Amino acid sequence: MSRRLANARRIEALDPRADHQEIYAISTGYEFPWDYRGALELALLRTFALPSIARLLVSTREFAKAGQRRYDDTAILMGELAANGYDSPRGRLALRRINRSHHPYPIDNDAMLYVLSTFVFDPIRWIDAYGWRSLLPNEKHAAYHFYRQVGARMGIEDVPDSYDAFAAFNRDFEQHLHPTPDSRDLSDDVLGLVASWFPRPLRGAARRLVPATFDDGLRAGLGLPDPPGWQQRLAARGLRARAGVVRRLPPRRSPAFDRAAEQFRSYPDGYDLDRVGAPHTIEGAPSRLP
Repeated sequence: MSRRLANARRIEALDPRADHQEIYAISTGYEFPWDYRGALELALLRTFALPSIARLLVSTREFAKAGQRRYDDTAILMGELAANGYDSPRGRLALRRINRSHHPYPIDNDAMLYVLSTFVFDPIRWIDAYGWRSLLPNEKHAAYHFYRQVGARMGIEDVPDSYDAFAAFNRDFEQHLHPTPDSRDLSDDVLGLVASWFPRPLRGAARRLVPATFDDGLRAGLGLPDPPGWQQRLAARGLRARAGVVRRLPPRRSPAFDRAAEQFRSYPDGYDLDRVGAPHTIEGAPSRLP
């Protein structure tokens, strides 16, 4: 176990403000790559419960037509930032792709700020519940400082000036989340997408069981019924059993980012970062970005 905690000891010795990019790269690439990717799915779903975001995404029909690619593009761009840093050449290119994909649409600042907050706090909640160890305070605060800098480079204004203030914003803003026909359509598309990752005979069961891993607020925001208690207990036990296995594995010798190109169904031969992100279409908006 001492060897297993070597990265944790390294993180504890770093400064979460000055060294936030290093801490975040260790946490996402070595310590919790599977958990961060799963939490990204939850963060994506949670934003669908915001009516303005759901309405926009239904208008673009991106998830209905190309849900796997939209999911992969988001994971790729966030992964590039984590692996390389936001001011590296690849990090700056990823940020340009993110900014250009949002540019044509009238997304208000508070909505963008909430989406940014989900990338900080959804992984924290998930890993504290189901990770092989809890996140260290340095990891939590490093994630805040990382996304505060990302937000600044995306032109998002009024990012709260402390971890606690951003956590309070995240909690308070969730009063605006509620189900709409658009959010239900989107959640159906995403649940269908997640089910498609399983062998065909298991897809129906996967579609029913996946919501058992959601928290009550997420299910309520999407208008999903609460699964039976036994399903929720089964999902929690399965995730905690996985954490117990991972806890006994040796630490990673190389970051999960090194194998990232193999993990994206939309890019079976690898991806060209300059081409990640499908052209976005919406009535009244340009079909291709400059």
